Amino acid sequence: MSKLVTIAVPCPLRRGFDYLWPESLARDAEIGLRVSIPFGRQQLVGVVIALDPICDIPSNKLKAVLSVLDGQPSLATDIVQLGRWAADYYHHPVGDCFAQMLPVVLRKASPPKEKPAQYWRVSDNSESLPPIASRAHQQISLLAVIRQAGQLSRRQIKDLGYSNAVLNALINGGYLQQADTPVAPSPQASDSGPVLNNEQQQAVSAICGSLGQFARYLLDGVTGSGKTEVYLRSIAECLSRGEQVLTLIPEIGLTPQTLERFETRFPGQVRALHSGLSDGERYRSWQDIRSGRARILLGTRSAVFTPFQNLGLVIVDEEHDASYKQQEGWRYSARDIAVKRAADHQCPVVLGSATPSLDSLQNVGQDRYQLLELRERAGHASKPDIRLLDIRQQNLDEGLSKTLLDATQDTLHAGNQVLIFLNRRGFSPLLQCHGCGWIANCQACDAKMTAHFGRRELRCHHCDAREALPNICPQCHNSQLIFQGPGTERLELSLKRHFPEVDVIRIDRDTTSAKGSMQSLVDGIRDGRPSILVGTQMLAKGHHFPDVTLVGIIDIDGGLFSADFRAPERSGQLLVQVAGRAGRADKPGRVYIQTHCPDHPALLALVSEGYQPFAQQLLAERQLLSLPPVSFSAVIRADASTLRCAEDFLSAIRAALAPGDNNWSIVGPLPAPMTRKAGRFRAALILQAERRPILHRQLAIACHTGDQLSKHHSLRWSVDVDPIDLF
Repeated sequence: MSKLVTIAVPCPLRRGFDYLWPESLARDAEIGLRVSIPFGRQQLVGVVIALDPICDIPSNKLKAVLSVLDGQPSLATDIVQLGRWAADYYHHPVGDCFAQMLPVVLRKASPPKEKPAQYWRVSDNSESLPPIASRAHQQISLLAVIRQAGQLSRRQIKDLGYSNAVLNALINGGYLQQADTPVAPSPQASDSGPVLNNEQQQAVSAICGSLGQFARYLLDGVTGSGKTEVYLRSIAECLSRGEQVLTLIPEIGLTPQTLERFETRFPGQVRALHSGLSDGERYRSWQDIRSGRARILLGTRSAVFTPFQNLGLVIVDEEHDASYKQQEGWRYSARDIAVKRAADHQCPVVLGSATPSLDSLQNVGQDRYQLLELRERAGHASKPDIRLLDIRQQNLDEGLSKTLLDATQDTLHAGNQVLIFLNRRGFSPLLQCHGCGWIANCQACDAKMTAHFGRRELRCHHCDAREALPNICPQCHNSQLIFQGPGTERLELSLKRHFPEVDVIRIDRDTTSAKGSMQSLVDGIRDGRPSILVGTQMLAKGHHFPDVTLVGIIDIDGGLFSADFRAPERSGQLLVQVAGRAGRADKPGRVYIQTHCPDHPALLALVSEGYQPFAQQLLAERQLLSLPPVSFSAVIRADASTLRCAEDFLSAIRAALAPGDNNWSIVGPLPAPMTRKAGRFRAALILQAERRPILHRQLAIACHTGDQLSKHHSLRWSVDVDPIDLF
């Protein structure tokens, strides 16, 4: 007699589906197996998530599994349990969750094609070859890295940020030769690293002392305090126990520099996993970790679902970063999932940041997390001198004050580097006609088009709509078009005009879109020549620029007056992170913050007292107003071809929910502040409760109601639990 199994099927429905497991498959059903199944008129790939379910449907009306696609389960039982928990917690279709947890190549029925990895080592006769040209910085660097590691695969070399051209140049020059057989990596670190200060040693001792048991740590360390060294020492101890490590970083741009440090310390044991890799490369990293061939996984958000043979330590670097929250489809938080994984595996989890999220600080206050503090900069470097520049009634040159320009000149003359921060890419955020007042608006969004001068185009940064940059006003045909306000592109041109003798390097999404471009730009910065860095928040995240001694922050005021209650927290974090790029080792740093609001309490608190008192002040305000993280929230969003359609749908959901009381509340439907985006109208319901169970009970009702409602064909809706944005 055929048995029953429950399959997670990639479809919009929020449940698994029961199938027959026929005897013709000639093997037993197992949790985590990928199977081919009939679903409607399609054949889909699903995952077995339960055996012998209780089913009210007669067996003669159930469909049967067509074939088994795995020899052994692709997903271990612990990952299946994690997926089911996450689907329930985030109220998302379970089949879509499991599809996203699998590498892309495993979402298809055809077996993945495995290519044997090519490994390269330094040639036996490399010492007798002519030295590499001094200007070939990348080749010299790569040769040193491979010599340190013993051997590296082409994929590992690519992960480190080196191009095929650099690798091929070394091969063609005879400096490298192919390694016949990959050498098994040593579980021991290649060196012990720098001497730890007392704070670092205490942190390492605490983490290592809890290996083998679940413990939650918040590593609160000022910028430059050596958090990475704490991670590396803890990882070394974990590896000595025969265990594996998961390390999450917020963005791909941080991968090469972090990977290089990890690979130098643990040669051949590190794998990277992020969206910048091909599907095949991601699959091979996934397999190496699952099989235990590799011991350390360094990855971005989705890496949190990778199966491990023996997970012993979880690290989340820059835990405050919003990039850990998925903002489309399945809106999970990788940081929170990481904590759940550590609990499931009974191992410690370390959340590190110079600007911890209020969520984590609240957990510290409730004794859920243990606080580890690093208040001393590594190498006894001094804290940067932070000053507010009152630019009211001052003449600005493309957004730059005379004080900041003079300080830039002095810094360059001293042989150091300058970082100018503006969190706005493009040439100008607004194009306006001087004659009639016409403004270049996006036709699909309630937003202004940003001018990109180099590409001669107007671009909407919300829907990516593009138009040619006009020469005359399309309304009155006046040729006097005014660029209102600076972006990073405009700052770059202005700084090149002021300082033609130095390199001006712009780092934003426009200049780093090509593969390897970010690493190439960072390498150019690290050669130590006097130069100016211009960029967005990409520069604020974990990069180490030892020769930057001056940081100029152009516009921080916008975040101080946002309608979003989280805006002050994010602005404070961004300011502190950017300021932390100034001054390392024996080079003191200065930070100039241009503002029209020099008396703003939040700015004054950050400058005079630092991030911790500032964050505690914000927590007190959240407590007073019962806002997250003191309470718990969720947002139900809807968008459609008309605002009426979206609001009517949300109103029907609200009608099915219990009326608000002292324990929970509901607000809306409310139109989004930018109501129209990409031609669609957006609205939201905001749910908030004093306790999580109350919130989830109401969400369950809301999801059931939404699934049953008759909907307009244009309507789309989603649920966001623990949102970081209300709209």
